[in-house]
Amino acid sequence: MHHTELAAADRARIIHPYLPSSVEERVVMTEGSGCRLTDAEGRSYLDATGGLWLAQIGHGREEVARAAAEQMQKLEYFTSFWEFSNDRAIELATRLTSLAPEGLGHVYFTSGGSEGNEAAIKMARYYHHRRGESSRTWILARDKAYHGIGYGGGSATGFPLYHEGFAPMMPHVSHLTPPWPYRTELYGGEDPCDFLIRELEQRIAEIGPGNIAAMIGEPIMGVGGMLVPPADYWPRVREVLDRHGILLIFDEVVTAYGRVGEWFAAQHFGVTPDIIVTAKGITSGYTPLGALLVGDHVAEQLLREHGFPMGYTYNGHPVAAAVALANLDIIEREGLLARAVETGGVLHGELQAQLGDLPVVGEVRSVGMMLAVELVADKETRAPLPVRPERMPHDVIRRETGVIVRDSAHSIVLSPPLVMTEAEVKETVTAMRSVLERTTPAGEIRD
Repeated sequence: MHHTELAAADRARIIHPYLPSSVEERVVMTEGSGCRLTDAEGRSYLDATGGLWLAQIGHGREEVARAAAEQMQKLEYFTSFWEFSNDRAIELATRLTSLAPEGLGHVYFTSGGSEGNEAAIKMARYYHHRRGESSRTWILARDKAYHGIGYGGGSATGFPLYHEGFAPMMPHVSHLTPPWPYRTELYGGEDPCDFLIRELEQRIAEIGPGNIAAMIGEPIMGVGGMLVPPADYWPRVREVLDRHGILLIFDEVVTAYGRVGEWFAAQHFGVTPDIIVTAKGITSGYTPLGALLVGDHVAEQLLREHGFPMGYTYNGHPVAAAVALANLDIIEREGLLARAVETGGVLHGELQAQLGDLPVVGEVRSVGMMLAVELVADKETRAPLPVRPERMPHDVIRRETGVIVRDSAHSIVLSPPLVMTEAEVKETVTAMRSVLERTTPAGEIRD
């Protein structure tokens, strides 16, 4: 089909997330290699987003395609319910537990992050139920959090947009202030971490520690604008939760598998959660897959009697597991954890040097290959840059330069493939400056 026919068919048939019918434009991708994409019109793009935070090894890796094809020829699928399993799922589970923080010795497979967060919330409640504490049903989450689009994870998500029109949401969810040190006004002049821990203690006291199952949190908040907490935030949260018998769920759908320069952000922050939810980078997007890394003490309760009474059709899918194993091989063989730190540092430095002086740039922040440039109307007051949906900076950057970046919570966020080159780093930053230097504090972009 010609690109105009493809675009017309797309408009007529496909419901896209977050895209109203008034938007006519379609960018139809047809090929990818490394950090590069090509659309149906033959235009080339530089992918500085990794799709949705996930293309760790880059696009178009033939060895991953071969791994999938070889597995399909041997065993394309069989259920992993009851006593059934398959060799590739077992190999992958063994590999993941060898990479995970000590004590997370069990794996529960899903098809993605939203499924994973649903399972994690159910696991937390069921763990307490099995221990005779069925009153522990409350889930602590945070404003600006994103935990997927199921009813459990969606209720834990801290954006009103994701609740409006879908109510009633899951009950017994309480949202806390996010760790966002740049936004000092959130903490009334108090040290951000002291404020957040005091708030956590107060909320636990209000709800009652015997009523709370778990706290769920992204180690670094992605959709919220790549919010990096103070270094002592997670260790202090862990200590408070332990004191009250509350489980800690890390939503590492974005942060796992090298994105922050470690296999898991839990290792970066020096804490061991009770459950880690992963997806995305486990296969670099080559096929849908998710995996929960579950603490042995949690698994012990789940596996009693009739076992954990929930499962997905594609639990432990053998082709997805084969792809994940090939993906992990590439990450290890090419040293992409170290490369994430090195390239991420270069990218942060270039962003700071080339954009830091612009009137609309408030802060550049990063961990590994997760980066954000927060846009402001005023550097002194830190007022957010006004949003003009008809002409957003990230859209203009893509249309004018072919560099794909993402808008998130008044920030431009970057999560490139870990294989990004230094030349591509400079291309990304040059493209961003070419638009942001023309962006006014009113949010207008001069021609």
